[in-house]
Amino acid sequence: MWNFQTLLDGGGVTLGGGGTPSGEGRPSRTNYPEPFLILGTNVGNMSENRKPLLGFVGKLPSGTALGNSGKTHCPLCMGLFKAPRLLPCLHTVCTTCLEQLEPYSVVDIRGGDSDTSSEGSIFQELKPPSLQPQIGILCPVCDTQVDLPMGGVKALTIDHLAMNDVMLESLRGEGQGLVCDLCSDREVEKRCQTCRANLCHFCCQAHRRQKKTTYHTVVDLKDLKGYSRIGKPILCPVHPAEELRLFCELCDRPVCRDCVVGEHREHPYDFASNVIHKHGDSVRELLRGTQPHVEALEEALAQITEMNSALQKRVEAVAADVRTFSEGYVKAIEEHRDRLLKQLEDIRVQKENSLQLQKAQLEQLLADMRTGVEFTEHLLTSGSDLEILITKGVVVERLTKLNKVEYSAHPGVNDKIRFSPQQRAGRCRGYEVYGTINTKEVDPAKCVLQGEDLHRAREKQTASFTLLCKDAAGESMGRGGDSVHVAVVPKDKKDSPVRTLVQDNKDGTYYVSYTPKEPGVYTVLVCVKEQHVQGSPFTVTVRKRHRSHTGVFHCCTFCSSGGQKTARCACGGTMPGGYLGCGHGHKGHPGRPHWSCCGKFAEKSECTWTGGESAPRSLLRTVAL
Repeated sequence: MWNFQTLLDGGGVTLGGGGTPSGEGRPSRTNYPEPFLILGTNVGNMSENRKPLLGFVGKLPSGTALGNSGKTHCPLCMGLFKAPRLLPCLHTVCTTCLEQLEPYSVVDIRGGDSDTSSEGSIFQELKPPSLQPQIGILCPVCDTQVDLPMGGVKALTIDHLAMNDVMLESLRGEGQGLVCDLCSDREVEKRCQTCRANLCHFCCQAHRRQKKTTYHTVVDLKDLKGYSRIGKPILCPVHPAEELRLFCELCDRPVCRDCVVGEHREHPYDFASNVIHKHGDSVRELLRGTQPHVEALEEALAQITEMNSALQKRVEAVAADVRTFSEGYVKAIEEHRDRLLKQLEDIRVQKENSLQLQKAQLEQLLADMRTGVEFTEHLLTSGSDLEILITKGVVVERLTKLNKVEYSAHPGVNDKIRFSPQQRAGRCRGYEVYGTINTKEVDPAKCVLQGEDLHRAREKQTASFTLLCKDAAGESMGRGGDSVHVAVVPKDKKDSPVRTLVQDNKDGTYYVSYTPKEPGVYTVLVCVKEQHVQGSPFTVTVRKRHRSHTGVFHCCTFCSSGGQKTARCACGGTMPGGYLGCGHGHKGHPGRPHWSCCGKFAEKSECTWTGGESAPRSLLRTVAL
């Protein structure tokens, strides 16, 4: 049981929920708006072996609440408020709980007042900024830095609103029982509305017998359960006998009658009831400016929550797609693997069967050969002349037949089996798969050379041709990777080969290019596996560089020159009226488009104009209009 004074003083209070003072060392989390300096020296109960910490700390995100503060319960001890103090972050905590928090020292280097510093008590003098270490704590709910005033925790603002809520909850029977404000011993039964004091039955009778309080209004506690406010008068901390009824405009804080004749002499003041409208309006104006931010933040949080939910759904959907794709791909790879292994097994069986058949044939032929050899040797060594002559015909016929039998002294198949992991193998279950098994072996004698520049080239111009690799059966290899070597050597300078480039097209063809520097005859050698291919070596005649046309390809001189009389054409045509060039339907015009410089009809051709004296003068070399 406790009375209003114990609620205010907070003395002798046992934490119902158990306080959670911070652990040793520097606070683990802060909420500093700008850089500041922390001196990690604990003000109270600091261990001697603990080293001071010096460092710069930036603004950190605020933490989650330690408990539900509500309106009547402390977020630390979880019990009803006892001497609640209002922190600058507008969270309320019991005085005893705040005193158990471990303080630390902060040096403010921001060059101005902190918006998170403690407002202190409304009765504390304003002080100029100082770089002296400021004692602070962290709000146990939001981790906001709280700079303690000179008086410490007890100098923080008392939350009278929370005290009123505690009183109301106690009256409703939801909290601990109240005791008399006068005797501090018995349970409360009545309340004096005039004195705003809670009275027991004995003190209530005494209250009514005194002249000064005879006519005070006294009501039962049960009649107060519907009330919203039943708090006691707020007394002046400097003059405890006086109630705070006035407001000092200069100091911007409530004062009592004794304050205005003493410390606040000559300060403008007025009754609190007269100035509440002005100051209440200013607070309401700030509230109106803050409420949109609350709505905006709630909307932002709702959007973040919605986006987080959408993100989770999207991640799950994409994860399902990844799993479906990977599972399908794995199955496709496994199926392709099984196909390759089956193909490899079929190749093994086929090659083994061929070898076994060849072996059986050779063994039979060897047995026949041995029989014929042994019989003939025995006949020649042991038979008489007549016996040899009699059997000669049969022996000669058999040996002649055996000698005519064709057989291969080499195995009919080889062990050339190669796996190409990077070669495309088509699609399996809708997925592109790689890796093929190849048993073909390139046969240089079957390889073919193709291309327009196979036997001709021009100096300083790139010439090229294509090598098509085939196997012994004349089928295209269908893959690359063979060892191809190409050399282009001048016939008169065999020690100065031309640099060649061989490009593997990965389909059994190879693109070969080279650039001869001088005209002449060159020898081209193309080898696969160090063996010449079909048609190699061969010669290439390199002619001088292609001569470009110096004129224009036109229909006639009159059209291309814009009617100039002095313009000429290599075709030799002229026009009446003094025109030296050709014109449609006039003398000398070839009747088709041609080059003005040499008269050739093919647009893509080499210019044959030599530039000698016999060449026509003033040939048209301008572009067509």
